[in-house]
Amino acid sequence: MRDRNRGVIRPLSLRGAGRGSAAAAIGLSAALVAGGAQAQDSGAEDEVVLGTLTIEDSTADVNPNAQPGVPYKARTSGDLRRVKPLAETPQTIQVLTEQQLEEQGATDLRDVLDNVPGITVGTGENGNAFGDRYIIRGHEARSDVFVDGLRDPGMTTRETFAVDQIEITKGPSSSFAGRGSTGGAVNSITKKASTDYQFTRVDAGIGTDDYYRVTLDANVPLTDTLAVRANLLYGYEEVPNRNFSDRERYGAAVSAAFKPSDIFELVVDYYHLTAEDTPDLGGYVPRPTGTGPSDATVYGPWDDVPNYTQSGDFLESDVDTVTGRIYITPFDGFQIVNSTRYGETSNGYVLTGLRGGAYDPDTDTFAPVTLSTHQGNQEVEYFVNQFNVIGQFSTGSVMHNLIVGTEYSNLQVANGTYDLTENGATNCVTAGRGGLSPSYCITDENRNVLFGDDQIHNLIQRDIVRGDVDSNWQVETLSVYAMDTVDFTDWLSVHGGIRMDAFSYSNVVDSRGTVTAYTYSDTLWNGHAGVGIKPMEEVYVYFNYGTAKNINGGESDLGGNCGYGGICVDDGTGIGDGSPESSESFELGVKADLFDDRFMLTAAAFQITKGDVFESAGDGYSAGGSLNTGENRVRGLEFGLVGNITPKLLAQAALTVMESEVTESNDPDKIGRRLSNFANTQFSGQVRYQATDALAFGGTATYKGALYTGQPDDAASFDDTLGIYTYRVPDYWTFDAFVSFDFNQNFGARVNVTNVTDEDYYLAGYRSGHFLYKGDERRATLTLTGKF
Repeated sequence: MRDRNRGVIRPLSLRGAGRGSAAAAIGLSAALVAGGAQAQDSGAEDEVVLGTLTIEDSTADVNPNAQPGVPYKARTSGDLRRVKPLAETPQTIQVLTEQQLEEQGATDLRDVLDNVPGITVGTGENGNAFGDRYIIRGHEARSDVFVDGLRDPGMTTRETFAVDQIEITKGPSSSFAGRGSTGGAVNSITKKASTDYQFTRVDAGIGTDDYYRVTLDANVPLTDTLAVRANLLYGYEEVPNRNFSDRERYGAAVSAAFKPSDIFELVVDYYHLTAEDTPDLGGYVPRPTGTGPSDATVYGPWDDVPNYTQSGDFLESDVDTVTGRIYITPFDGFQIVNSTRYGETSNGYVLTGLRGGAYDPDTDTFAPVTLSTHQGNQEVEYFVNQFNVIGQFSTGSVMHNLIVGTEYSNLQVANGTYDLTENGATNCVTAGRGGLSPSYCITDENRNVLFGDDQIHNLIQRDIVRGDVDSNWQVETLSVYAMDTVDFTDWLSVHGGIRMDAFSYSNVVDSRGTVTAYTYSDTLWNGHAGVGIKPMEEVYVYFNYGTAKNINGGESDLGGNCGYGGICVDDGTGIGDGSPESSESFELGVKADLFDDRFMLTAAAFQITKGDVFESAGDGYSAGGSLNTGENRVRGLEFGLVGNITPKLLAQAALTVMESEVTESNDPDKIGRRLSNFANTQFSGQVRYQATDALAFGGTATYKGALYTGQPDDAASFDDTLGIYTYRVPDYWTFDAFVSFDFNQNFGARVNVTNVTDEDYYLAGYRSGHFLYKGDERRATLTLTGKF
């Protein structure tokens, strides 16, 4: 039966049927066709010709949004408000399916998104909490992460063990996502229980650097109307060739679906993740040297920095959420969906980074590299309810896909610190903003490491006690929106929508005993509009205009840290001049869905202009005021392909070419400069070749152009004397490979090798060049899979 609201064919129930039953059903269809042929041969007066009934093995991929027979290609979005297939959705949306993620070998969301063109990874530092942090098309997106269409606030570690697909929407998306989403949004679609399937899948992996990972995915229909599904995870791994650092994961996702009739369905989910890491913050890049532009010298990262992580360092995240969804379909073409989520998350860290290391060309020596401390914690509590009415109807010859919805959210974040006592003996004195101070140096002037592995991890010897909360952040929002896609003819459609977000903001900041309450309320209006044309059945051409607004102080982890983009208004009565940060986007694109929807090509040209950017006056650290005085622009081209190139060759690839520029600022020296943490050129491609019925192999290639450090939404770090950008994160290529083999219909194996060439590469750098996130070195894993 075709669900008109979703535009997908729902699978025929195969509950209790394995591959053998599917084969029997296919055999039955062949017998029916043969019977029809015999009737024709006998010259029967009333000929009956029966078409071939094809039943695919639906248990191979139970993602309802997948394109049947094309493992890397999603046909539809998991967001019910995306009413059209992705091939007719007027926006760049890249989808990564479960099988693609498995064969890629990435498990943390951060690692997955680092391979997506148009996205760079951001760093944390005292003013920015450590955790998943993304920059999409040049704009901060750490608060624009969603799970099943509902915002997932806070800075936490996110996993993929319970994910059907990950959707990356590029460009302003505030009609759907609400405040923020200037560069785009990330939406993870999770696995749900279904009465249509019964299966159990176990994956057990082992690999180099003490890699262990076990997952369970089991869906059990208890009755014809009730089903439960459980996804469980345990994983442990050392960071390759950085053996003191490691990562450990415990996860559980339990879903229950109750569907007593075609009219009503209730789905309840519980999700838990504990992530316990001992992070390695990597290397550093020295500051350029010279007396002017003519003799400026730029240095690359120091690749041989030892693992200096200290005993007691940690990054811990805990996530607990409960989500309930009610689906009511009183008649075909009309659906009511109500979603409610309550969640609690925590994120705490005490980490060791680097400082110093500047090169002196006169003496051909480097300043000592010293250790620094970065710490903080965050407790998040949130409630959100989203109500949607989705209708498909016609007015005369015009077809409408109308969505009307409301959303209420209450997000509360308590940011705190740890009280630290350093008991280890210092071994040097260095200069900083506060003058000379005792320090922990790990190198001498020739970059010689002063300590062996048995000593370097125990230099600081911290005592760690949880401290006080220094920022209580809360945003309460009531949203109302309406969107419609209108099909005038088979070849012409228009789309548009409008959204209102009325919010109340509060942030009580305690800065060394001085308490300031920042409060204000406002109403944000956003929308999108455009036109789509189908000059032929397989080709869709669109133009889209969209807006996005974000509140001043909208990042929950910043508090009053002016130097990191936080609030620092002198009197505390207002937030800047009260104007929201505003952006607008234009995108012209084409999508060609070819070969019976099994292969899609996409291309788009876009421009995002963000105005009223929140800036700090003064030197960036003093409380000189927070001003809406900035503006920047990003232009680019994006190309993509996904699907079956041949019956045996499957691929997904994307190329993004962009340029950025600061067009207005309260610091005139920044005007004309490129944005920080912004790679102009990015590419990623993944291929899979099915050599035989049992054997498949493939790999991934990723390229990321050079970027320069700095604060997101701000100009890259620049040396006015030398006339060059100061801290450069080099471009890089990485390659991953896999080979899989099915022993029979129940058992298989897969070997993954990530970073095959063992490339030294860096994901991002803090604005002073310290620290520089290092990508994982080569790892090999073997995963055994059992399906029952």
